[in-house]
Amino acid sequence: MAAVTAPAPVAVIGPTATGKSSLALDLAERLGGEIVNIDAMQLYRGMDVGTAKLTPKERRGIPHYQLDVLDVTETATVARYQESASRDVEDIRARSAVPIIVGGSMMYVQALLDEWAFPATDPDVRARWEDVLAEEGVAAVHAELARVDPDAAATILPTDGRRIVRALEVVEITGRPFAASAPKIGEPRWGTAIIGVDRETAALDDRIRLRTDWMFENGLVDEVRGLVEVGLREGVTAQRAIGYAQVLAMFDGEYDIAEARERTFTGTRRYVRRQRSWFRRDPRVHWVDGADPELVDTALRLVEGR
Repeated sequence: MAAVTAPAPVAVIGPTATGKSSLALDLAERLGGEIVNIDAMQLYRGMDVGTAKLTPKERRGIPHYQLDVLDVTETATVARYQESASRDVEDIRARSAVPIIVGGSMMYVQALLDEWAFPATDPDVRARWEDVLAEEGVAAVHAELARVDPDAAATILPTDGRRIVRALEVVEITGRPFAASAPKIGEPRWGTAIIGVDRETAALDDRIRLRTDWMFENGLVDEVRGLVEVGLREGVTAQRAIGYAQVLAMFDGEYDIAEARERTFTGTRRYVRRQRSWFRRDPRVHWVDGADPELVDTALRLVEGR
């Protein structure tokens, strides 16, 4: 008797607000799938409104994994996600269901689909650079990264202190540029079909504006206030999420709610540009238009063709 081949996953990736979640649900219904989240901020319990996390009712009875698995005081890491999500994908395939991997967290996508082997870490080196970050500020560590690895400094946001410190640590430990530790693009793990969802820029900007307004009008401020009570400010990654960081700054008196809303909108637009740049360089991605009225059928044809 021939062995049964486990189903290959489908990854639905791309910029924020393009309609990935809806397409993933439709594909799961058509293919007999279960969904694995790959949005880093949706890993957090209580971060619902500001991450556009689907409510249980909106999930159409389809099992979802990698949602609500961290407290806001915990640090989300690519390595932890890779290990945990890999088990979920393997378990889903073992049940002969199709894993539908959906989200837009760039490094998380590549780590999962390319089995990224993470560079070693050195607590002493890390602590030394974290001390520089704390004492001299993010501009100082970014300037040092620009000196030792200009390419890394050009690709990492100058405000992302945590990632800058990690890049400096890797460069010091390995003696090589940070990019040398990045995964190489090859055959995607499990034979995954990768569908990228995007939209025309002006239309996507409108969707981002509508989503931002909806969040502020439907409880984002109260959500952040409640999360502060359970340790949001103590978390390393959660407090930096777009929307949450802006509301926290509003609480601190840096600006009013109108400015917090506008900064959330512009921050999301900047993040979309980064997502596009990252995902568009991957030749394995089959791109679809989120506004396509036949989107599901278009995506299914691409999946079947792989």
